[in-house]
Amino acid sequence: MDPQPGRLALEEEPEPLSIAALYRQVQAAVAAAFPRGDVQWVRGEIQSISDRTGHCYMDLVDPDTARGRDTPVLKVNCWGRTWGPLKRSLESQGIILEPGVVVSLRGRVEFYAPKGQINFNASDVDVSALLGRMAARRAALLQTLEREGLLRRNQALAMPAVPLRIALVASQGSEGYNDFVGQIHGSGLAFSVVLFRANVQGPGAPASVVRALRAVSGSDCDVAVVVRGGGSRGDLAAFDAEPVARAIATLPIPLWSGIGHTGDQSVADIVANQAFVTPTACAQELVRRVVEWWASVARSAGRIGQCAVDVLEAASVRDATARRRLGIATRNQLSRHSERLDRRVAQVATSARRQIDFAGGSVERRAMRLGPRALAVLDRHQDRAETWRRLLAAYDIDRQLERGYTITLRPDGRVVRSASELGPGSTLITRFSDGRASSTVDETELRPTNKGQR
Repeated sequence: MDPQPGRLALEEEPEPLSIAALYRQVQAAVAAAFPRGDVQWVRGEIQSISDRTGHCYMDLVDPDTARGRDTPVLKVNCWGRTWGPLKRSLESQGIILEPGVVVSLRGRVEFYAPKGQINFNASDVDVSALLGRMAARRAALLQTLEREGLLRRNQALAMPAVPLRIALVASQGSEGYNDFVGQIHGSGLAFSVVLFRANVQGPGAPASVVRALRAVSGSDCDVAVVVRGGGSRGDLAAFDAEPVARAIATLPIPLWSGIGHTGDQSVADIVANQAFVTPTACAQELVRRVVEWWASVARSAGRIGQCAVDVLEAASVRDATARRRLGIATRNQLSRHSERLDRRVAQVATSARRQIDFAGGSVERRAMRLGPRALAVLDRHQDRAETWRRLLAAYDIDRQLERGYTITLRPDGRVVRSASELGPGSTLITRFSDGRASSTVDETELRPTNKGQR
């Protein structure tokens, strides 16, 4: 039924609330629902986090609900006096709060009137839950590496017998770097250390270590070494990162880790060829290997030297024995041959005397016959030689020139044998018995031959 018209005029409208009054009612409702003495636990996924001002501010959302414009967001404050010690405690255990991490926070609910929003003032974090999730991720990573055949891949690489060329992945000047290099240089051995700089702590450490390891893979070093000094579990978090583990596992040369820690091994330690608790221990093992190799070489050289001495001594004894035997045998042979030679000489002398005595008379008779025959042969050869001398004298050029003949020559000394060899202007040299004369041809005339040629 419609209200009566006159009644509306008699009823009064309620007074509007001021914003402050409205917020006081909301504050009262919140205080009634969450008394200030009550401490609540809230679980949510970090959507954003900031602590630049010394206080920590987070936005939490439900991890198991779909995200959209209407997704509930809880504003979380952790004031500096609480956040400072809490942050240091988390980092010491390797826990870093970042977007995507699901956390359980303890704190109080309050209504913040200046912004008209419900805030959650956090005072603690459930560390055990976070550690459990970290352990689960680590175990899952190790299982994945095992399944892919990467967990022990670097361990299967053989170490060189003398690892003198070292690729060092470290932060130059850090405690771990100084400890390692001090041991290597103090050894006095011919180590060669090539530094591949990397940040080994902080948010950018995993990517920096991976870049350094990729550079190492292109080097010709014998062994790679990753070192850093001691620190909390949070300081060593980079060596639990999956990219670092994969870079170590796929490295083509053996990698040793010298990551200072006293607790559990990092994932990098597990996939490395060998792991040491400190950089110093890592360097000392490298030095020990080279020293032992050199000692083994020295021992082998000593054994070889002693064997050589023994062989030489045995050979000397055999040589002396052989010399004595050879001397005795030589003297015996010389004695026998000397006696045989004496007998042979005596036999030859006797035979020669007999031959001489036998041939003496016949030699004298033959000598008497040979004398006249030799003289006759000499006379015949002398006559023949005189005949040849006369013949050669008849063909002597100088004798022919003395008889009035001449010889016509060219300037180069060749004999002119035919007029056809000459022409007007040719120079001739005519040789006489008492000298020579030069002339020039003005004209030549050839006698006809049988064929009518001139």
